[in-house]
Amino acid sequence: MLPAILCAQPAVRQLWKQKTLERLSAYAASSSGVLGVSAIDLTNGDRLEMSGDTVFPTASSIKVPVMIGMFRDAAAGRFKFSNPVRLTWVGNGDDSEGPLKEKLMHGPVTLTVRELVEAMMQWSDNSAANECIRMVGMERVNALVRELGLRDTHLRRFMMDIAAARRGEENTSTPRDLARLMESIYEHKAARAKDCDEMLAIMKGAQHPFPRAGIPANVEMAAKTGSLDEVRCETAVVFLAHRPFAVTVMSAYLDPGANPVPGAGKIVFDYFSRLAISNEYGRQTE
Repeated sequence: MLPAILCAQPAVRQLWKQKTLERLSAYAASSSGVLGVSAIDLTNGDRLEMSGDTVFPTASSIKVPVMIGMFRDAAAGRFKFSNPVRLTWVGNGDDSEGPLKEKLMHGPVTLTVRELVEAMMQWSDNSAANECIRMVGMERVNALVRELGLRDTHLRRFMMDIAAARRGEENTSTPRDLARLMESIYEHKAARAKDCDEMLAIMKGAQHPFPRAGIPANVEMAAKTGSLDEVRCETAVVFLAHRPFAVTVMSAYLDPGANPVPGAGKIVFDYFSRLAISNEYGRQTE
């Protein structure tokens, strides 16, 4: 039986959802590894899910709740976003990406807290992420996600701590949890309204955006990717006109170089793009 949540809707819309789930199931079966998807219609809360409650490694998508913790702490006065933070290159666990890596390789770098958060989210920089984790604290990040009602999301280690991962201390979540986390930012429930809007703005500037397979370039997205060996997972709010949605695709046990996220993302986008231009009985009205 397909893992669907079918709300009280006209039967034809339920058929459209079921057909989309069948497409996702067939795509997952043809891809290497295993795949989970959760998407939330941000106009009515309806969900489209396949293996949505399966626990996967998060890779860098765990940085989303860390970012929320940073904004909450700034709002509480624990620090200011204008405060300076000094980073030093240590390699390995604190490996960096993008322009910050180039700077750190030549010596210590001083950033503002705001720049630290932007490096973590827009470039997925691990040195910046680990400093943010130190500032907020793992226990407080985990308390935050519990407060938001997410029971299967766990921050257990710093970025790229291979020894911890080998001990089973993996950062984990489910497609459903991460989609709900993005929904909580969109709906201004994760933090103050203006801070949630700032978080979305930061993620809109990501240099590793949600794959645009089948998604027009003029559709805005606030996204965070994650990748490890045999793992790809990405979470986003897609600002589709008339039908914005939150979506998370997670995968594991992949063949080298495989990434099933773009294909799954296209199927989900096709589903919502049809809803966006049709009435509840499937007649195109736009």
